[in-house]
Amino acid sequence: MSQYKAYPAYKDSGVEWIGQVPEHWQVKRLKHLISQCQNGVWGDDPLEDGSDTLCIRVADFDRDNNVVIYNPSTYRQITKEHQDSRLVSKGDILLEKSGGGVQTLVGANVRYLGEEPAVCSNFVAVIKPSKKAESAWLNYLMASMYALKINLRSIKQSTGIQNLDSEQYLDEGVAAPSLDEQATIATALDRETARIDALIEKKTRFIELLKEKVIATAMTEQMYGDGEHIRLRHLVQIISRPVQLISEDEYIALGLYNRGRGLFHKPPTLGKDIGDSDFFYVEEGDLILSGQFAWEGAVTMASSTESGCVVSHRYPIVRGGAVATEYLFALLMTNFGDFLLNESSRGSAGRNRPLNINLLLNEKIRMPSVKTQEEIKGLIKLKATLEEKVKHSIDLLKERRAAFITAAVTGQIDLRGKQ
Repeated sequence: MSQYKAYPAYKDSGVEWIGQVPEHWQVKRLKHLISQCQNGVWGDDPLEDGSDTLCIRVADFDRDNNVVIYNPSTYRQITKEHQDSRLVSKGDILLEKSGGGVQTLVGANVRYLGEEPAVCSNFVAVIKPSKKAESAWLNYLMASMYALKINLRSIKQSTGIQNLDSEQYLDEGVAAPSLDEQATIATALDRETARIDALIEKKTRFIELLKEKVIATAMTEQMYGDGEHIRLRHLVQIISRPVQLISEDEYIALGLYNRGRGLFHKPPTLGKDIGDSDFFYVEEGDLILSGQFAWEGAVTMASSTESGCVVSHRYPIVRGGAVATEYLFALLMTNFGDFLLNESSRGSAGRNRPLNINLLLNEKIRMPSVKTQEEIKGLIKLKATLEEKVKHSIDLLKERRAAFITAAVTGQIDLRGKQ
């Protein structure tokens, strides 16, 4: 950021996390930059008759880019009263109110750029900027606060779930320039973050192509292969490695992202604090399915990094028997696999659709050729190797992106005019 100049004059903001701010910026509470903060609503199951309303969930948050994903697809029956009071319009900001973990704190924010009127779920609040705040700039400001963990002091913990005290959060001190300057800063941030994102995409593009190749190979085998159709229960093993929890020992539990985005490690937790669930050890090469969100593609394979970690009974563990585990993983990432997971996840059309592992095991797949299985194993191994190689450089780019945003929204650099 050495090419960017500082502002000509500064003053003390009186806000610890900001420090010095440009002399002409106004120090105020975050709540003075918004006109509404309204909790969302979950409503009732969709009727699928054209009367349902788009409902934005935390699963629809693109946390890297602080926007709602391109094509959210959850619809619910929402009363007119709730639609009117909780309407999410283009440019509104959505704030995560409940969920998270120590490594992914609750309080993330995204901007809604869709044209379709929507509401947000009951774990989310809709924030409408006031006339004193430009939407894109405010979204960047809140993203910076989240990156700096300013939201941490507004988090209330209950029964393992983090809840954000929005009143306390919105009482945080911030500094704001004029509307015109906010727009200038947001435009400059859009331009610079797009450049950094393009570099990240360039580094990950070949990995994405490998993922597409893996999925296409598995799908082609299912459609055009010569093997007979066999029930999954005759091809796989359900793995059970029970954990005998010791009160003062630490355990690292795993969680799964949806849409095939992998897994995350929860913080080390003492056996006496980890919860009442039954837990099971994970080993490298395990195929882990989310019992809650398998229907959303929450499936992944464990690497050596996950060996010795644990999952609760809500995460079935499977390994290949007559077929390679890698092939099963690839297959579940295809449209056919998505169909199998959806058919085996019974319940309402909302979030309560637990996976019935026995239903899944009763499904039939085409027995793949040894050649196809070996090809997929090789592709997945290559993908893992490349991911490890580019991870460090991508992390550095993301750190640079976050630092640039923070410097801009706190006035450490002057983005007015040409740089």
